[in-house]
Amino acid sequence: MRVNSDSSPAAPASGRSVTTDARRAQIVTAAIGTVAELGYARASFAQIAKRAKLSSVRLISYHFQDKEDLFQALVDSVQESAQAFMQPRIHARFAPAAQLAAYIEANLEFLAEHPVEVRALVDVLANARREDGSPLVSSAGFDTPVSLLVQHLRDGQLSGDFRPFDPEAMALAIRASIDAAANRLSAGDDFDVRAYGRELVTLFALATGTEAGAETGETK
Repeated sequence: MRVNSDSSPAAPASGRSVTTDARRAQIVTAAIGTVAELGYARASFAQIAKRAKLSSVRLISYHFQDKEDLFQALVDSVQESAQAFMQPRIHARFAPAAQLAAYIEANLEFLAEHPVEVRALVDVLANARREDGSPLVSSAGFDTPVSLLVQHLRDGQLSGDFRPFDPEAMALAIRASIDAAANRLSAGDDFDVRAYGRELVTLFALATGTEAGAETGETK
């Protein structure tokens, strides 16, 4: 743990105290479990406080401005967990084809190992709405992996590792295939997520012209 000169724990980057961040994390974890079990529509502050073993719902209101603030924190928390899980796996590969395979595999591995978080995330993004029907929370952060994937595909084309194709269309197809697995898990579909991921690796290796590199980690 990084410490200051007085040997006390370093302040979180958020500017909040360690205790405050721990309580917020406890509430977000309870919200994830509540939504996964009961669904967003029934995930009241009372239910979340009960799961978090809080003495009062006022403790939720103390740490989060409103329902939008709490559920945005839920979305952000799952996204951050996914990034922390996936990035080391992707960065361990070097060739463009191998990194693409690792990207797909890491996504599906995260889904397989975090089904509760996935159910909660999908439910919130699908059903959390304001009175006017607009989304309660922003999923803008989830557009970033698409833009990074597009750039990766373009870079692979420039290096000669990928064949010519529309990088945006390919990136959207990859993301749609991964998101379909998340939706199946959220709906309670019992299927082999890792086998699904292996099929996606083969499919997009063929689609991008990298079937040899995806297996060996070599560029060609």
